[in-house]
Amino acid sequence: MTMRRTVLASLPLLVFAAPAQAQEAMEDAPFVAAEPPPPLVLDLPPYPEVVPFVPAGPPRLAREVRTMLEAAMKTDDTAAVAALVKFAVQTQPYDKDEIRDLHRAYLDRRARELAAKTEAELARIRASGVLDLWKGQVELGAFRSTGNTDNFGFTAAFKFDRKGIDWEHIVQARADYQEDRGTVTREQYSAGYQPRYTLNDGLFTYGRLQYERDRIQGFEERYSASGGLGYRVIERRNMTLSLEAGPALRRTNYVEEPNETTWSVLTSVDFDWTINPTIKLTQDASSYLGSDNNTFTSLTGLEAGMAKGLKAKLSYSIEHETSPPIGALKTDTISRFSLVYGF
Repeated sequence: MTMRRTVLASLPLLVFAAPAQAQEAMEDAPFVAAEPPPPLVLDLPPYPEVVPFVPAGPPRLAREVRTMLEAAMKTDDTAAVAALVKFAVQTQPYDKDEIRDLHRAYLDRRARELAAKTEAELARIRASGVLDLWKGQVELGAFRSTGNTDNFGFTAAFKFDRKGIDWEHIVQARADYQEDRGTVTREQYSAGYQPRYTLNDGLFTYGRLQYERDRIQGFEERYSASGGLGYRVIERRNMTLSLEAGPALRRTNYVEEPNETTWSVLTSVDFDWTINPTIKLTQDASSYLGSDNNTFTSLTGLEAGMAKGLKAKLSYSIEHETSPPIGALKTDTISRFSLVYGF
């Protein structure tokens, strides 16, 4: 009994003594910082991203717009098609690639058609004969003259034109004749031949042979020969303008004065403007510049279509000589109204 009490009495001493000894041991030992635990790495199989998928076809041009474009592309009006494509791209920006693909296919088709047409035309020209490919027109009508005469008369003219690959040939003639109370008051004739050879797209060489007869103006006959260079300043579907210049030799047989042969410089202008399918404006002018006499001529015409191949033509011509024969006026004018048939 006494021993149990002694053990129990010593327990508090042991309880307080143990922490004190542990504290002394910790104070004596060096301090070591604890390392953080390694990161947690999960070794999992790869997991694909989930992308939502909605089945849909490529964007398509609206049916109404496509129908409109296809209808326009059946024509040969490339300018109208280009304008329509421009507005379609502006109003349908999300379909611009499809619209441009349609336009590109149209242009490729037109290029192939034009190339085939040009090749067929060249083959036709190469296989043609001397009397083929000619186009012409015949003119009949009346005129009103002032200057050396003041009366009415009749006029007739023709013009033939043959265009090849490089060569062009123009043959033309005109006659103005009138009598007043049995007296011939106008007897004017002219004829000419002009070949042209194309050097490149705009430049060409030309030759010109011309015959004139006008007793009222003071000469029985006048022959002119010229050659030089020309240039097509404008060459469009509805408008052409060409200029020519070169030396010229003229032989004049006067009615009452001695004959003479002179050198001069020829310049000419040829302008045609098809205003619309039925109205056409023409302007032909030339000048012979010499040391003794200068000759200026101008012919302005306005044509209006009446029927297939038939046109009405109103023209006004001026001829001016700086040194005419004695008794002749310097300026002669003629106003004509005629019918023109083309073939």
